[in-house]
Amino acid sequence: MHMEEDAGKLVHNDLEAVSYVDLNRTGTPLLEIVSEPDMRSPQEAGAYLRKIHSILRYLDICDGNMQEGSFRCDANISLRPVGQQEFGTRTELKNMNSFRNVQAALEYEIRRQRDVLLDGGRVIQQTLLWNPDADRTEPMRGKEDAHDYRYFPCPDLVPVEIDDEWIEQIRQTLPELPDAKKKRFIERFCLPSYDAEILTGNRELADYFEEAVKCGAEPKKISNWMMTELLRELKGEDIRQCQISPGQLGQLVLLVEKGTISGKIAKTVFQAMLDTGQDPELIVQEKNLLQVSDEGEIMKVIEEILKEHPNQVDELRAGKEKLMGFFVGQLMKRMKGKANPAMANELFKKAIRSEQ
Repeated sequence: MHMEEDAGKLVHNDLEAVSYVDLNRTGTPLLEIVSEPDMRSPQEAGAYLRKIHSILRYLDICDGNMQEGSFRCDANISLRPVGQQEFGTRTELKNMNSFRNVQAALEYEIRRQRDVLLDGGRVIQQTLLWNPDADRTEPMRGKEDAHDYRYFPCPDLVPVEIDDEWIEQIRQTLPELPDAKKKRFIERFCLPSYDAEILTGNRELADYFEEAVKCGAEPKKISNWMMTELLRELKGEDIRQCQISPGQLGQLVLLVEKGTISGKIAKTVFQAMLDTGQDPELIVQEKNLLQVSDEGEIMKVIEEILKEHPNQVDELRAGKEKLMGFFVGQLMKRMKGKANPAMANELFKKAIRSEQ
């Protein structure tokens, strides 16, 4: 890890044929993590970057905002023929600000360098920029070797020695990191590995889930709501900006578990929560969305539906089980989704048997 300060940069405007000097980030503390040449595919490089990004977010080292420059990547890549021991000439892809761009740029460079080598050419060591609009790399400057940087020891900087005891003290203060949290989510909340991977990939998402399960609802059901309804509505935005608090989502799931509302009605309530930020219980009361579990009330509607569809009743008795979905759908439509679906199924079966 190299400890540096961010430098100024040149912004080139080809239309005006001028270059501007941007010193806005100059002097900002910068950590550069340098890996060994151990990765063998763009996908592996992408996975490595995502893991680093997640760990840095968990440690509160940076906000990880790639568009604002809080987390960026310079990727070096070279090709070598099968059986050759030494690495080929590398190119450097500079200042990429998204995981997708990193993978796309590496994939392009693999194709470009392969074509050059197969045609008998020589790869030039240089720094490249990725042009996402044209889906290609473009030369930025010739790449220097180490001796071109004129490195020499600075006499004003003394060596810093860090002993093992101090390192261990710091280690004890670290928060729970993504892999450990994922393992705990699987063991404690009985979540599938996939769910735990998604929920712990983002520290704020993991915190939201842990807060939501405190309400007592089944963790897997809360996970389902988060990974389908919630993440779809967020569209990549920070979950901390969500109108629905963790406690409110937990309350919504509890209302479904207790049979207070149906799963279908819960989606209506969820949308209202997103729009207003109100508690689910209040929305259910104001909109009169309580699930109907009164056998007499449901049975009355069932009898009306059976009288109106005698042909379908005969087909159901003859063994066409799929028609049960049709009947339950008719019931839900008439009762505006408020009928208890499990009770509706049982009462339909009871009504069919009693008429035989």
